[in-house]
Amino acid sequence: MKQKVLGILLILFSFFAYGQEKQKAFVDTLDNALDVSYYLNNLHGLLPIISPITEPAVGYGAAVAGLYFIPKEETGDKKFKMPDIAGIAGGYTENGTWFTGGGYAGFWRDDRIRYRGVFGYGDIKLKYYGKGGDFLANNPVRFDMNSYFFLQQAIFRIGDSKFLLGGKYQFTKTTVNLLAGLNIPGVDPLDFELVNSGLGVIAEYESLNNYFSPSKGLRVNLTYDQYLEVLGSNRDFGRITLFMLDYITLVEGG
Repeated sequence: MKQKVLGILLILFSFFAYGQEKQKAFVDTLDNALDVSYYLNNLHGLLPIISPITEPAVGYGAAVAGLYFIPKEETGDKKFKMPDIAGIAGGYTENGTWFTGGGYAGFWRDDRIRYRGVFGYGDIKLKYYGKGGDFLANNPVRFDMNSYFFLQQAIFRIGDSKFLLGGKYQFTKTTVNLLAGLNIPGVDPLDFELVNSGLGVIAEYESLNNYFSPSKGLRVNLTYDQYLEVLGSNRDFGRITLFMLDYITLVEGG
C-alpha cells in the first residue's frame, strides 16, 4: 500500500513539474506501471518524492524530499559520468514530531573522489513505558528528543581499481526533555544531553553496474569510527561497522 501511494504521488509530482512528455519517464513502456529506472539512467533535473509515515509511536504523517541531479559536462569519450546530487527533506506527524535536513553528494574527477555532506535536525515526541509490568506501563512519561546531525565524508579511488579509501567527521547532539520533570529509573541523567563527535576511517570495494538502481555487482564497506572527548564528545569510544550488498540477477528479462 505504501509503495502504491508513493508511486501515485510521484507520478502526479512529475506531471505537474515536467508536463506530459516528462511524465512518461516514470512509466514503463510495456505495462504502463511506475518505473523510475529510465529517470535514474538519465539522471538530470529535479526528482520530488513524498512518502507516508505510519509509525504508531509518532502517529500518521508524511515525509517530503526533493533531489536535484547536476549533470557533468559532456566530453568526447561519451563516457557516462555520475551527476552530483543536492537534496532537502522534511517531515511532520500528527503528534507534533518534525524533522528537516539536506545534503550533497559529489562524484568528482571522473568518480575518483566521492564526497558526502549531510546535516539535519529532528524534534521527536515520544512516550516511555518502562520495562513492562511496572507503574510506567500504565503511566508513561512523555518526553521530547531534539537531535542535530552533521557529516562530512570523502573517499578516494585507489588508482583505476574498484577500491576506495577515505575518512569522515561526524557530529551528533541529542537532548532529552522530560515533560513531567521526572527521573527515569535505570537511565543515566548524563544521557539526557549526549554529544558524539569523532573521526572515521572508511575502506570500500564497489563494482555495481548502476550506483542507484543496481542489478549486478558487489559493494563491501568497512568503517571504523572513533569518538573523542578532545573533539567535544561526551565519551571516548570506538565502533566498527561492516556491511555487504551483493546484487544478483535471478531472471533475465526477455
